[in-house]
Amino acid sequence: MIGPELREAAVLLGAAGVVGVLAHRLRLSTVLGFLLIGLAIGPHGLGRLVGEVPALSFLVLHEGSVHLAAELGVAFLLFMIGLELSLDRLWRMRALVFGLGGAQVVVTGALIAVIAWLFGNEGAAALVLGAALALSSTAIVMQVLSEGGRLGTPVGRAAFGVLLFQDLAVVPILFVVGILGAQEGGGAFGLLLGVAGAMARAALAILLIMVAGRVLLRPLLRIIADTGSHEAFLAVVLLAVLGTAAATEAAGLSLALGAFLAGLLLSETEFRHRVEVDLGPFKGLLLGVFFVSVGLGLDLAAILEEPVWLPLSVLGLVALKVLVLLALLRLSGEAGAVSAETAVLLAQGGEFAFIVLALAEGNGLVPPETARFVALVTGLSMAATPFLAMLARRLGRRLEVPEDAARPGPSEAELAEHVIIAGYGRVGRAVGEILDAQRIPHVAVDADAARVRRLREAGAAAFFGDAAQAEMLALLGADRAAALVVTMDRPSTALEVVRAARAAWPRLPIHVRVHDEAHGRALLEAGASAVSPEVTEASLQLGEGLLTALGVPEAAARAAIAERRDAVRRVLL
Repeated sequence: MIGPELREAAVLLGAAGVVGVLAHRLRLSTVLGFLLIGLAIGPHGLGRLVGEVPALSFLVLHEGSVHLAAELGVAFLLFMIGLELSLDRLWRMRALVFGLGGAQVVVTGALIAVIAWLFGNEGAAALVLGAALALSSTAIVMQVLSEGGRLGTPVGRAAFGVLLFQDLAVVPILFVVGILGAQEGGGAFGLLLGVAGAMARAALAILLIMVAGRVLLRPLLRIIADTGSHEAFLAVVLLAVLGTAAATEAAGLSLALGAFLAGLLLSETEFRHRVEVDLGPFKGLLLGVFFVSVGLGLDLAAILEEPVWLPLSVLGLVALKVLVLLALLRLSGEAGAVSAETAVLLAQGGEFAFIVLALAEGNGLVPPETARFVALVTGLSMAATPFLAMLARRLGRRLEVPEDAARPGPSEAELAEHVIIAGYGRVGRAVGEILDAQRIPHVAVDADAARVRRLREAGAAAFFGDAAQAEMLALLGADRAAALVVTMDRPSTALEVVRAARAAWPRLPIHVRVHDEAHGRALLEAGASAVSPEVTEASLQLGEGLLTALGVPEAAARAAIAERRDAVRRVLL
């Protein structure tokens, strides 16, 4: 007999495989695919047919059965977002996060609260509904932007700034809901005092986590990296993510916020690209489970019960959020195309709305039928996000003016026409010094953690990782690089790097340091653009110095050596 946990895992893994294949073949968003799969295998899909076909019960999942995995999916998403940021960059985004994001939550929440009050809800219930529906879906929006390669664009930055503030705002929102439920009619002063106390405790918890992480995490990762154990390194990183998430949850904050803090801590270390490569598959799979869980909760038959008000409420929510965000983005100085695309992209409800509504219903602030209706509105608007994203992109292209289209985002500008140096030992450093002298930007990757640590202390842009992984090279901007230079000592490792890079980027110039002519021929066959035999080059330089010392004119000596160098290259080619 198959246990329920094993059955659920098998169904989820099978669903993930089906979505991956179909989304690739049909060129659909994987987000939409997971939502539809969740709808199909949920209690409101195949679950309705179990009475007639009992065998279908094997395929049916219920929303609560994947709750933990769905929460972990959102947590890993926030971790990866934090990993791509840094505290310095977050501080530079403070106007976007706290200015634009704060204004969006306050203005949208207030307008929705007024509308809810006009429809007969009590003041406390209207306030809760406004706060819940002001939030957008971080998980879905960030995944859609990631799939489209638009996280570094002005739209990606604006959307992320708003979403990050919304995630931070969940803490005081949940506390206000708790206070309203426990002290109904307790006065505004008590409410403000409670919120201030909760924010102070939250700030203290975040500060302690950041300090402990800086003191303990980087030294621990360096010790593990020095051992060369990939399994131990991955285990420590997972412990950091889940441990920080557990710490924030214990402090009354969210799992996702803790994971985001763990990402921020690792973003300033030399290990961030290696971590991103290792944990990418975990994030993708668990986030897929989250999207499936949203689909499980959708009941399309409920539209028949509210054939007018439910669709109108979804359209009204989307329209209101678009208008508010469009106005705020334009006031903040964003271009028209960026404002329109971002506003439409963030027009849905968010996953944290379900948490706020559940708490409010449990505290008696919102009637069960109202909470169910608003949850349906939220779920349907989230399911519509892939279509909203397509509409947003078309709208952005239509409104885009040439100067906006030509303006690169910071992430593209930081890594463009640069050189990637794979292996930063003696030869790699020499190449880096030559590039520095010519003011050519470059970034290095090396598998020796101690070496990377010393280089970073000296100010070099060096990262710990395996250059033979195409994912690592992609994170270093191989698609926009001017060249890849491979300087590894081990011939087999250099060969793996060249094969991986050539398979992923057929037009990328690859220059390789080789040990001898046989090694050079193998690398050229694997796809290297040019090779420089180390032994041959050293002997040529020695020969030139010797000829000059023996009285041969310098010009003649250089010509003789150049002729010999050309002969070696002809043999290699």
